[in-house]
Amino acid sequence: MSTTLGSDPDLLAHSIDAATRAIPPVWPLASSVAVNPFLGQADQTLAEVASRLGRVAGVAVTMPRQWYAQRIDADTITDADLADALAACADGPASIEALKKAAHEDAPPAQALAAITDLAAEASGVDWSSLFIERFGAWASGYFDEGQALWAAPRGRGAYTAWRAVAIYDLTPEINGLTGFAAHVDGAPENAGQAIARVCDRLGITAAGAETYFHQMLMTLGGWGHYARYRLWQAELAGDSDTILTDFLAIRLLWEEALYDLYADEIASKWQAVRTQHEAPVAASAEQVIDALLQDAADRAAQRGLAQTLSMPGPIAKGERPLMQAAFCIDVRSEVFRRALEATHPSVQTLGFAGFFGLTAAHRRFASDVVELRLPVLLNPGVTTVSGTQDQADDDLSARFRARASRAWGRFKLAAVSSFAFVEATGPLYAAKLVRDALGLHAEPAPNDPAPRLDPALDLTARITAAETVLRAMSLTTNFARVVLLAGHGANVVNNPHASGLHCGACGGYSGEVNARLLAALLNDSDVRAGLVAQGITIPADTLFLGALHDTTTDAVTIYNADHPSTDHLQDLDRVRGWLATGGRVARGERALRLPRADGASAIPARSRNWAEVRPEWALAGCKAFIAAPRSRTTGRSLEGRAFLHDYDWQQDKGFGVLELIMTAPVVVASWISLQYYGSTVAPDVFGAGNKLLHNVAGGIGVVEGNGGALRPGLPWQSVHDGDDYVHEPLRLSVCIEAPRDAMIDILKRHDGVRALFDNHWLHLFALDDSGRMAWRYAGNLEWEAMPDVAQAEAAA
Repeated sequence: MSTTLGSDPDLLAHSIDAATRAIPPVWPLASSVAVNPFLGQADQTLAEVASRLGRVAGVAVTMPRQWYAQRIDADTITDADLADALAACADGPASIEALKKAAHEDAPPAQALAAITDLAAEASGVDWSSLFIERFGAWASGYFDEGQALWAAPRGRGAYTAWRAVAIYDLTPEINGLTGFAAHVDGAPENAGQAIARVCDRLGITAAGAETYFHQMLMTLGGWGHYARYRLWQAELAGDSDTILTDFLAIRLLWEEALYDLYADEIASKWQAVRTQHEAPVAASAEQVIDALLQDAADRAAQRGLAQTLSMPGPIAKGERPLMQAAFCIDVRSEVFRRALEATHPSVQTLGFAGFFGLTAAHRRFASDVVELRLPVLLNPGVTTVSGTQDQADDDLSARFRARASRAWGRFKLAAVSSFAFVEATGPLYAAKLVRDALGLHAEPAPNDPAPRLDPALDLTARITAAETVLRAMSLTTNFARVVLLAGHGANVVNNPHASGLHCGACGGYSGEVNARLLAALLNDSDVRAGLVAQGITIPADTLFLGALHDTTTDAVTIYNADHPSTDHLQDLDRVRGWLATGGRVARGERALRLPRADGASAIPARSRNWAEVRPEWALAGCKAFIAAPRSRTTGRSLEGRAFLHDYDWQQDKGFGVLELIMTAPVVVASWISLQYYGSTVAPDVFGAGNKLLHNVAGGIGVVEGNGGALRPGLPWQSVHDGDDYVHEPLRLSVCIEAPRDAMIDILKRHDGVRALFDNHWLHLFALDDSGRMAWRYAGNLEWEAMPDVAQAEAAA
């Protein structure tokens, strides 16, 4: 018999760490960003992950077979797609017909192994799993509270210690039949690691069994485990560590141990069988391989359509100086607006770049001490910035007083005693506001803090280096227009706990105007421009950079021209505003076609003000491709708001440093977005946030459905489904890059994490040829294979 894990501290620590790495993080509501729910399984294939997550959570990681069968019957997925998927798989069905037959049969449902809470429930008739998460959620929402609670829980203690201090007085488990639970907790070791070791000895957990059993225990915590993983992520990013997930594992295991002690006579043999199943290696079944093959065929069908779009001839690029250039975030919502804007005038040019515009800012807004990390969550801040100057100190102080008064008034309205008197005495005074808000008569203005600035300021050499780095990364080094807009993006919605998830993910879940305005100031600096000349970049004296904000809900664009007033550009700005207004109307019309109950373009702005609207916009639903190439490869072609577009000219990229940055940062961020939508669609019960209509905010960090229980990570159901059908098509992202294949292989060799995403097909990689066609597919293991058209041309030659 294998030795239990509790007797080997080093092996126990390794098993705990492996389980914590298997859990994806979730960011708090104030700055939520998309996260890949399969982050801890990137080194495994989809079929292998189906086996693991089926065992630990009872969740499928592909769509129901009927979804694929419908597409096969409609010839959306062709026999060629199925054949190519089979050819790429070593152990699939013997033929296309066998695969098609399997698609029309229901797959066996995923069934999680029983936890002791489940076995005890069978023996007692008490739903111990639900009781655990209800009691744990009630404690965790107070422990993690970020200002929502009027009476905050004590701070300064570790999670395990803090929970024990509450659990020994919580009689709810004993009232429900868990006799002696408080004493059991009181007698547990004071150290979480020692508590886990004791439970492993009591339950007979071996190292082989701990791999999936520990993972399962953390999965049963729902979003609370994900939030604890976020705390670990942030700590490690800062070079520190965090033990909250270890504490959580100890808490969950103490419940298992207490229930086992109570019901051992009834469940011991069943638990021994479950333990044996946990010790078995994780391996994909034949049915899970079929599901993964069907998903691969669906991906290939979408790639076939994308290849057709990119092979279409586009307009011939002119070498004339554009009247306006507008750089937008690569976000898929920008594709619709960029296409509409370019259609307003032939001298309008747009570019795509990561929405933080290369500036990793830790920013403090005007009259605020809160530091907002406006940068990708993969990075640490490189600069600190503030809004406003020392000359605005009086305004800053006045704004702080108003904010404090508002917070105090809000506390008074919600306090345990005063809230009742408040409603009785002042309720009628709120009638006008209630009517105004209910009818959506008042729109929230765009963010308009004083211009941001670097604090402390960078020296001239650092500013020149930063400017050159950003411009080269944007492939914008020549032919500057008179007006260059740098447009961040954000969303303007009401009554939406997930509002920050509609903002810019590259800006850490905040709107992107701060970074855009910072870069505009940097590029308007005459000393910086003079220094750029020596680096081979000459910006004309009449070029004006301006920060802007694209509201993705209404397609309105705010220009921060007051940051850099210029009488020489008044007529230019009038033209620019006209083009933006026209482009906005066209974009709204296109978006209205997809939104339920949207009666044309004019209906869109009202949706953003409607506090009952659960779908003010579709955000990034439908995303399926990432394209890094010159804009000429996609100009004039509709990508339907489903592609991330990053401008990139490899011939300007000496040493391929920009290519490496694209493949290791924007591509990874886009993969998180794509896979979050994928996970929230195929496994909404585990990786989705549930029904918006039932949401309540817990601790200011996340949402629960109803009045308690598990925190719900991921996207609400209304973000991927319109009530009748799926709006998001769950596909793994196709990354198309116009660059030498050898250069991409060299980058994959240096970055194992990025390579794993492509080798295990969480992402698909394609190399574009010099005409923008999808010419080569990355086959894995650092190998390429020619796409059919290229292969036929090479064979003919």
